[in-house]
Amino acid sequence: MKNSFLKSFGTITILAIFVSLSILFWSGCQSDKEIASPETSTQISSLVKLSVDDPAVKDVMAVQNKNTANLMTDKNIVGTATGLTNDGQLAIHVFLKEGETSPKGVKTISSIPKQIDGVPVVVEVTGEFKAMQVSHTAKQTPPIQLGTSGGWRYDLANGYCCGGTLGSLVLKGGTQYILSNYHVLEADIVSGGNSRVAAAGDPVIQPGLIDVSCNVSLAQNVATLSGIKSLPNSNVDAAIAQVISGMVRTDGAILEVGTISATTIVASLNQAVKKSGRTTGLTRSTVSGLNATISVSYENECAGGAAFTKTFTGQILVKNRASKFLKGGDSGSLMVQDVTTNPKAVGLLFAGSNTIAVANPIGQVLSFLGATMVGL
Repeated sequence: MKNSFLKSFGTITILAIFVSLSILFWSGCQSDKEIASPETSTQISSLVKLSVDDPAVKDVMAVQNKNTANLMTDKNIVGTATGLTNDGQLAIHVFLKEGETSPKGVKTISSIPKQIDGVPVVVEVTGEFKAMQVSHTAKQTPPIQLGTSGGWRYDLANGYCCGGTLGSLVLKGGTQYILSNYHVLEADIVSGGNSRVAAAGDPVIQPGLIDVSCNVSLAQNVATLSGIKSLPNSNVDAAIAQVISGMVRTDGAILEVGTISATTIVASLNQAVKKSGRTTGLTRSTVSGLNATISVSYENECAGGAAFTKTFTGQILVKNRASKFLKGGDSGSLMVQDVTTNPKAVGLLFAGSNTIAVANPIGQVLSFLGATMVGL
């Protein structure tokens, strides 16, 4: 989600504003219990990478898809995905908002089946999922690198100001744009606490208001909003802002990552990935789930706006134990391969809990925007 600050009587107080996602909270915890797999299941080495095109993965995804809608009628179930058991077998992961505490203090939900249509089930208590946002927070000398703090110039309401991550550079119609999340750049859709809504042509700043004590004069304009609003009707949380000439490096370099490839890659289970974001900087993890169905709630302005809920399908899940990969303020970060030179983009990060991070597949994002990555 976007981070925000509270401004009161001349004093700026950092306040963590948690978007009430119908699924994830940072306060969530992960269950240590996993359901054993049938003897007929195929074990997979932790070094093997399986994509959504693998026949075995497709079979499990089909079972997951067939049963997800029924599972999520239970308000305590906040998502599903195709992943692996601890011993390397393909499985359906079921994510819970809350768990029951056994005498041993282990979170468990007895009502979840041990297997569905012969596929093993792994149960995790993740808490609610929330939209997230970067700690590359310093004001840069132009042209700036991305993976940095930024946001809509007027992103404050009801005494709060917000910000997120300016993730990467894309090309659309021969023009360069900064890529981030809808909820970082375009989420203010009600004329409420600041008497305005985000509109095409509005400035995007670096750093974001959250990192300049809500004082926009301490930030710099680096781009202008395109006016493209992905939510609530599309399956991605994405927005772009047209680069102001001379303000952003034209090679699309990202802090601590450098230049990236102009081509992309689909996510695979066990795939090593990294990202550069406002809050946690450069972090690394591995893909733990594919084809995830996740429900996320949003506010309609920086703070105090009426919420709406969006269910995303086909999402990428990444291990995020103790929020070491992604935290609030990292939303909008580009997730790439964990390789040294010109990594390929994998997904656009936008939500998570203290155990799992969630990314839109980059192919879906670029298709929605009609854009391509800027890279080598």
